[in-house]
Order: sequence, then C-alpha cells, then structure tokens
Amino acid sequence: MDAEFLYPEPLRIPQARPSAAAGSAGAPGALGAGVPQVRIDHQAAQELKRRVSEQLLAEHKVNPALVGGVREQRGRALINEQVTVWADAAAHRAGGVQPAEEQALAAMVFDMLFRAGRLQRYLDDPQVDNIFINGHDNVTLDYGDEDPVPVEPVADSEEELKELLRDLARTSGQSERTLSTANPMLALRLADGSRLQALSDEITGDHTFVTIRRHRVEKASLKELIGYGTMDDTLAAFLAACVRGKRNMMIVGEQGSGKTSLLRALLREIPAHERYGTLETEFELWAHRNGHHTQVVPMEARESNGERVDGRGAGEITLMDLMHKAMRMSLTRIVVGEVRGPEITAMMQALTNGRPGNLCTMHASSPYVVFDRIAELYLLAQQNFSEALAYRQIANGLHFIVFVDVDTTRTRKRRYVSHVLEITGIGEGGRPAYNLVFGPPPVTGQGWEAPEAYAVPRTPPTPTTLRTLEAAGFDTTLLHRHAVNPWPQEATG
Repeated sequence: MDAEFLYPEPLRIPQARPSAAAGSAGAPGALGAGVPQVRIDHQAAQELKRRVSEQLLAEHKVNPALVGGVREQRGRALINEQVTVWADAAAHRAGGVQPAEEQALAAMVFDMLFRAGRLQRYLDDPQVDNIFINGHDNVTLDYGDEDPVPVEPVADSEEELKELLRDLARTSGQSERTLSTANPMLALRLADGSRLQALSDEITGDHTFVTIRRHRVEKASLKELIGYGTMDDTLAAFLAACVRGKRNMMIVGEQGSGKTSLLRALLREIPAHERYGTLETEFELWAHRNGHHTQVVPMEARESNGERVDGRGAGEITLMDLMHKAMRMSLTRIVVGEVRGPEITAMMQALTNGRPGNLCTMHASSPYVVFDRIAELYLLAQQNFSEALAYRQIANGLHFIVFVDVDTTRTRKRRYVSHVLEITGIGEGGRPAYNLVFGPPPVTGQGWEAPEAYAVPRTPPTPTTLRTLEAAGFDTTLLHRHAVNPWPQEATG
C-alpha cells in the first residue's frame, strides 16, 4: 500500500459545525452532524503512539540531530509503518479496514505525538472561540453564539487527559510548566497562540477542568475591527492618533471582551521601526512576529520549578522582574499584555517616569471602577503603597482609559468599545478627574445612557490633548460632526 496515501495531512474537523442535537459528548454523530465520520480506534492510536515514541527516542540516542522538523518527518515514516502493520492484522478480523480508517488513524497518531492529540481537531476549527473541558468526557465548544456545543471527548480517562496536558507542556517551549500533584494548576501558550488554563482534581475534587481561549483575530487592524462592529471610523481614527501621539492608554473590560484583540490592532499604529517592548505572562500579542514591526523586544514571564529559595520560587521571572529590565533596554514604549497583580505599581511608575506612549490591559467590570481596581492592586502589592499614591500616579501618568464591552443580547456576541475616558488630573476627594470623551449616546430626557451601544463623541478633550492629536494627524472636526450634542467651538481651544 502507498505510504504517502497512509499519511497526507493531520485530519481536520469537518467544516459543518458540531450539533448539540446530534448527541451528547462522545456520541456518534456529535461532530459535524450530517457529515460521514470515520471512527478512530483511540486505544490503537495510543498504542501506536507509544511504539513510535519509543522508536524515536532510541533513534535520537544514536542520532542527536533527530530534532524539530527532521524528527517529525521521521515520525511520519514510522507512523506509516506501524499503521500498515496494524491494518494487516486488522484485515484478518471481520470487515477489514478501509483506507479512510488508516488515513484517519495515522493522522491521529501524528497529532498525539507532535500536536495536541484528540484536542487538535477542535483547535483546527477557525470558528471556535473557546474550548471547555469539564472532565475527560465533557467537552464543549463555544462559537460565540447560542449555547456551547457538546462534542466528542479528548481523552478516555482523567489520567489520559492529564497526560495530554503534560504532553502539551513538554512541547510548548515552556519547560518549567507541568501538571502534577505538586503543581495542580497549568497555564500554557499553545502552538497556535491559544491560551490554556487547567486545574487538576487535586483542586477541583473529582475532575480536571480546562479552558482554552482562542485568538481568532490575531492580526486584525483597526479597519477590520470597524467591520466587526467594534467601533466606528471616528473612534478608530481617534485611538490611532492617541497611539501615534504617544498617549498612555489602558484598555479594560470583562474577560473575553476583546481587550487583547484591540491592543494588537492599536500596536499596528506604532511605526514599523520603532523599538518597543512587550511584557506578558504568556505570549498573546505576537507583536514580534506580526510582519509589521522590526524592533520589538518580546519578554515572557517564567514560572518557578517548584523549589523555594528565600521565600521565592527558584527560576521564577515575574512581570515585575521584566518591567525593571525593560527600563534598561532603550525602549520607546512598554506594552504589558495584562496587568493583574503587583506589577501594576511598576507599570504606573513607567507611566510617570518613563517615556510616554505605553499601553496595557486590565480586567474591570465597568470603566468607572478602574481607579479603585488600580488602588486595590496597589494595596495587594503590600509594599506600603496607598490608595492616595495610586490615585496620584493615575492622574499624573495615565492619559486614557478605553473600555471594551460585550453585547450578549444578539444571536452572536458583539464586542465593542463603549467608553473612552480622558484623565485630566486630581479631582474631588483626591480621586482622578476625567472627561467622558466617548460614550454610549444618552437617552433623551431620561438621564441615562443607551445600553449595548458603541461609543460616540460626548465631551471635548482638553485643548492640550487636541493639539497633540492634531499633530499626530487626527482631524478634530470629526468630533464636532459626529458628537451627540454639538460641542461649542471654543471648547476645543
């Protein structure tokens, strides 16, 4: 039999979406309802994976150059050989084996060895937003609309699911991360950029829970976000000018609201040859490989190896550590993928002491709780920081807060910018003062804002800000033409 036919490319999930009505997770037909499915003997796949893995290990001892693409190519050949042996043995059983079954089995063994195993077919579906695994036999896909869809399991037991996670950790390039009794939590960046968070049964009590966040708009521009309904062209032009004019900006919103996607789009407004740095717990911005920038210095935090030295994990590199090193790298800007802990203090110091034009994201449920959220993180840092210091550094260093919201009332989720606040200094009670430059349109005569509405011009920025944005190429007349209530000309200075 032709070996090339046995292994074309790893099996892809059919384009037809999984159907919840087709059956529960693991039921025949749950994947791609109405599309003929090739059933795979997963026990056979596990055994063939073990055999090929042992052969590759033995050959690597003799030939240390058997790594990377060379190892994968050798793996393909060994998989073909083992599948041929399996098919010859199966041919003596009732019904024999169809070529499609051999092809699917070879693809699955390859995915188990070099990719994400039975999970890979869901990662290959470009329409999936999130993958939820609540135990080995309960897997659902979130497409961003309607309810999560149950699909086939990615493992036959909890131990097999844990082994899959350990395999992903070993092949992720983040060698210090694993899942074990000593380390029952796992955070990973997968090969396609997806973010994985797992909690084993040592924490949850009975099952291993996994959440995989996809990044379907990894290289979206502001123009493309306009097409998605994230904002209109006036707001896009305003935010682009803020980046070019080197305003310090914080993008906030709930989990899954699209903060990272917006930040990626804003980064494309930074000149191609400007030297700036990105700090992340797991790479998600991918500015250093976006095909646009040439001088990005990417920095990723590293977890400890579990040993404690002077009260700290050995080998651990935190975002705070990276922040201090970034200040010595001659960077024009610092971009923090997500501020969620004590690094907020270093980030705010960078805003007040370093060069302007820095950007970051942070979780918050409302644009109006951001000041208190930053103050809370200051207090949690436990370094004699105070609420008053947090407010003062916000007022002195942060120029804009951009809030991203999610509309779940429609058939499909819509992520959009709902508010842009300009920080204008210290206000009443020592709290930062601000202008609502963009916000939802007010409901006439009702005194409240329209829900689920993207931001429109509301209040003029300060004259200093307008001059900065004009110098960065922004047409300030757009704000007058599209304002809910026309601004007096003198308000712009």
